[in-house]
Amino acid sequence: MGAGCGGDSCSTKFDGVSADFKRALLIVIAINGVMFIIEMLAGFQGQSMALKADALDFFGDTVTYGLSLWAIGKSGILRARVALFKGVSLALMGVGVLAATLYRFAIVGAPDEQIMGVIGMMALAANLLSVMVLMNFRDGDANVRSVWLCSRNDAIGNLAVLAAALAVYLSATPWPDLIVAALMAGLFLNSARQIITQARHEIADQKEASPPQTA
Repeated sequence: MGAGCGGDSCSTKFDGVSADFKRALLIVIAINGVMFIIEMLAGFQGQSMALKADALDFFGDTVTYGLSLWAIGKSGILRARVALFKGVSLALMGVGVLAATLYRFAIVGAPDEQIMGVIGMMALAANLLSVMVLMNFRDGDANVRSVWLCSRNDAIGNLAVLAAALAVYLSATPWPDLIVAALMAGLFLNSARQIITQARHEIADQKEASPPQTA
């Protein structure tokens, strides 16, 4: 979309009603769904919390993109409410990852850095492709913007997983993996805050713009 305005600075935001945007969503839904399965299986095999956290990010993106596709063309307040739901879900996912990471602090043993590295590279390639597909649609209403934020999270998360794999190899300890998982949980929570804040503002704006109900 790339209208050159960000945040709430535009009076009229792109609402996703575009054949190109729908096509982009279908592509990234497929990419993220496949990578969720691959990375979660690898996370269990390699005993990596960072991989599991990133896999949950793929899952969250798959659901987010699906909801965004469904909400296109719906009323403004419904799109904002869908975005609000996605923001709350992302926050819950961040809390879950953080809780699981804290639990893992009590478990001895470093993850498999080779699995982390190979799967991290695959995930990074998938995320960079998603970023390229969505680059022109990074500005818009809460529903559209939530898609971009999730895509951005993926790319950042995969770079962090690769850094964790190297650090695990050099240190022979699980701490880099756990630290990266905790940082990714923080990223989820921050993005959730942005989505929820924008969605709440748009819901309030829609309610103010609606004509009063008459008996």
